[in-house]
Amino acid sequence: MHAVLIKDGQGPIENLYIGETDKPVPTKGEIVAFGINRMDHYQREGRYAVPLGASSILGVEFSGRVTELGEGVTRWAVGDEVFGLVGGGAYAEFVSCDEGLLLKKPGHLSWVEAASIPENYITAYQALVKYGEVKKGDHVLVHAGASGVGIAAIQMARELGAATVTATASTTEKLDWLRSIPNGATHTVKKTTNGKGADVVIDFVGQSHWAKNVESLAIDGRMTLLATLSGSEVPVVNLGPILYKRLRIQGSTLRSRSIQYQTELIASLSFRDMIDKVTGVNGGGPMRTYIHKVSIFFCSSRPVGHGHTIPQVYPWAEIQSAHHEMADNKNR
Repeated sequence: MHAVLIKDGQGPIENLYIGETDKPVPTKGEIVAFGINRMDHYQREGRYAVPLGASSILGVEFSGRVTELGEGVTRWAVGDEVFGLVGGGAYAEFVSCDEGLLLKKPGHLSWVEAASIPENYITAYQALVKYGEVKKGDHVLVHAGASGVGIAAIQMARELGAATVTATASTTEKLDWLRSIPNGATHTVKKTTNGKGADVVIDFVGQSHWAKNVESLAIDGRMTLLATLSGSEVPVVNLGPILYKRLRIQGSTLRSRSIQYQTELIASLSFRDMIDKVTGVNGGGPMRTYIHKVSIFFCSSRPVGHGHTIPQVYPWAEIQSAHHEMADNKNR
């Protein structure tokens, strides 16, 4: 099969190329689209270890059609339209996926929209609901709000009854856009919460945001740390606020988790309820997918299904351009 491969196993964006490799076995799905995530950059650069047993090919989320079943698979049939999560291998025409990590693709979602959901919404759900324990009336702060996970978390918090959902982003343009979308966000924490602070903080940035995050948290506040984009070492830490505000700070990853953990997360009724409310940009649901042009579409000569139009989409041969778009923080 064809796949996006990396010359010398790792390196700069220019090392990405389209090549041929063996098809995965035993469970295979025909891939129509896949999402690009920042962890793909780290893996390409040799800074993100591939989970044991996972494919070394980039990519963790996809949409496609089941073409072959492994022994003992009972939940799916050949021809089913699905989207899902893998430990690696999505940048390819075929990918092997545990049956518990697949979801049925709704007819109202295009292949591209469906491919944008798994990693983003599962990560947001884990950070916001499982660890953040968000509840009605909470004040929520989401950093990197214009990212895939950020947008999912903002909408999810609104749907779960948060009193306010505040977001930060790297540019004024992104902040303006976040305020303009349905269930959007503001960006001044203290003002938004009338001085109380945030009950839940979702952070990807790390070092540069640490002190302000601790200051921004309310009494009994919860922070989930998902990444350390600005660095992982904080030179000076005042433990006082963590103690007297009774803060709970949780680090979390998804890709390194066991298949059982991921399967149980996806199978939970509250998560399924969230996914059922996601529609395309033109849909009427309370939550929507917002596709930047950094989506890869394989098999571009084939119909995408259900008469949906495709947003700006890179053909897979332009994988380098797509990675540059994210590396330059132009995506939202």
